[in-house]
Amino acid sequence: MMWVVRRILSSVVQRAQYAGQPGLLRRPRHGSLPELELRYLQCTCCWRSRVPVAGFETMNATVTTEPCKEGDSRPLDACYTSKQREVILQLLNNATQSELDSIKLLRGRKTLNIVDYRTKNGPFKTLESVVNVSLLKHKNAVMVFQSILNPVKKKVKIHLAKFIRPEVDRSWLEDANSIVSIVCGTDKIAWAHVDRGMMVLDWQQFMCPNFLKGPYMASAYLNDVSSVVALLPPADFYLIEKPSISVQNTNLFPVMAHMRTVEAMLFALLEPKMSPPESNVPPRVLNMMRTAVGRHFELMVGESRASGAQVVRQLMTESATQKLPRINFPRELLVRYRHHFQMGSRRGGEELCNALLQAMTFYELLSESYS
Repeated sequence: MMWVVRRILSSVVQRAQYAGQPGLLRRPRHGSLPELELRYLQCTCCWRSRVPVAGFETMNATVTTEPCKEGDSRPLDACYTSKQREVILQLLNNATQSELDSIKLLRGRKTLNIVDYRTKNGPFKTLESVVNVSLLKHKNAVMVFQSILNPVKKKVKIHLAKFIRPEVDRSWLEDANSIVSIVCGTDKIAWAHVDRGMMVLDWQQFMCPNFLKGPYMASAYLNDVSSVVALLPPADFYLIEKPSISVQNTNLFPVMAHMRTVEAMLFALLEPKMSPPESNVPPRVLNMMRTAVGRHFELMVGESRASGAQVVRQLMTESATQKLPRINFPRELLVRYRHHFQMGSRRGGEELCNALLQAMTFYELLSESYS
């Protein structure tokens, strides 16, 4: 029986070779099955002879679809795999209006038309049904589908000089061996001392009992700020966070006045003697915009900035587990703050997070700008 099978398969192979085909199956024209290589199985009788067979597993692995192009007459559903169709329909049927509006080529009126269509006709069942939406004909629909399957994440380029005040010649910034990043809160001041090798040298916060307590008293504020300055380690630059509180929001005016007062006192105490401009000596105290840090770590939600606690937790984990982490923490700091940034924690670690992320933003933007 086995020799009969061999005779039949050999005859098929000879016919394929006579027709100029190297294997059992070959794609003769567009749209047919792909070319398959010649494969063999051992003869079950003698285990020495080889029986030629088609590589059907290769056929299954190589059958793919090509995206529709302009002038292509195929239906839209035929241009994508079942998995791709599922991803596209899942998003178009379930995304909110704001989520749809964030997709490339799907902004404004197109987004509204999709929401209106879903409301009136129910969810999309096929890709072909998407072209029923106004402004989403075949060509536009294909471009939208491709942007859903291959989203391009555009990283906003942030220039360090744009967010540092006063302006300092870049050579001075590059030569800095360490900086102290300072962030003021409503009841505390936090700082992070980080060197140019991205090692955290010091990281702590100081409670200020006189902040926003009763009537404003300059002497009380000065006492708290002076106590903080006495604890700050020496560094090449002191980087103070510049808050992004709008002056138009009258409800936040007391907080804004508080922040500006502490900021001014920090500048005065850390830079007691301003050098004349012609001396070519850079200022030691600089401002860094809070929004620059938010953009660098992708914490911005509209015009507001989300908490950086999760980012700091991840950085601490990487420092303890990876050989080359993004930033290095001494073991004692990892132990001290291991519970500070957990969800629901009342330890008040937001200023600590911001001070650390501000220092990292300074060094990383400096590296990106001048590499």
